[in-house]
Amino acid sequence: MKGLNRYYLQSLAVLALILTTAFWGSTFFLIKDLLTTMTTLSFLGVRFVIAGALSAVIFFPRLKRASRKVWQHAFALGAVYSAAQVLQTKGLESADASVVGFITGLYVVITPLLVWLLFKEKIKPVNLAAALVAMAGLMVLSLDGFSIGFGELLTLAGAALFALHIVLTARWAAKDDPITLAAIQLIAIGVFCFLAALPFGLQLPQDARQWTVLLYTVVFAAIGALIMQTWAQKHLRPTKAAVVMTMEPVFAAAFAVLFGGEDVTSRMIVGGSLVVAAMLATELIPAYRARDMIRAGE
Repeated sequence: MKGLNRYYLQSLAVLALILTTAFWGSTFFLIKDLLTTMTTLSFLGVRFVIAGALSAVIFFPRLKRASRKVWQHAFALGAVYSAAQVLQTKGLESADASVVGFITGLYVVITPLLVWLLFKEKIKPVNLAAALVAMAGLMVLSLDGFSIGFGELLTLAGAALFALHIVLTARWAAKDDPITLAAIQLIAIGVFCFLAALPFGLQLPQDARQWTVLLYTVVFAAIGALIMQTWAQKHLRPTKAAVVMTMEPVFAAAFAVLFGGEDVTSRMIVGGSLVVAAMLATELIPAYRARDMIRAGE
């Protein structure tokens, strides 16, 4: 029964992580207009400063009770995440967005490697296979020609840091309160992203619509998403979490078609189907095992 309850908790964590990727994916078509008046670094700086400030107010009682170790863990995670965001942003300056999207998604295969290298943990074959299928789906979804340049290398370094963030989040969320860890992390990301943007000058949204979009990304795609991700990773292995998180570009494509006026392409269908299949594989195989446990207990 204990194993069965753990399975249901993991299923809830997967659903939370899927909702997280939906929030992330929904922002891509929304911020296009915003990024015509703000640099990407300015957007990240302003977005996460507001997210960090709101988190400090909303979760102040939790922050007061947090130990020094939790603060250290959260700021380390914030530094890794911020560096990954900046590297990805700099990569976009000289590499195609589709290529950057694919290379960033390589965290799905880097994550199990880091788990093995850092902690010598064995990777479940189903999760490793799902990671490779998800990578193939990302390739179909994102790539139309490929070459390696400086921008691509920066993006690859960012992908490695995103993978490290997933691995460390799983490690520390298992020991620390995930909401407190996420709240402090948002403060840290706000500080680091603001400092990264400051030397290049800060721009602000120009009208009410742009402010509405920015605040949506703050409340749902930053605060809500990071809290759900951190809580979900408390209950999931990092490799499985990485596979589920590859749903982000699938949601990005879906929202772009439904609300952004983009056309459906065969690459979207094939690539998205592979990513969804990989995600379902990590969930359905354990489900069959849970069913067998129920039958065995009858």
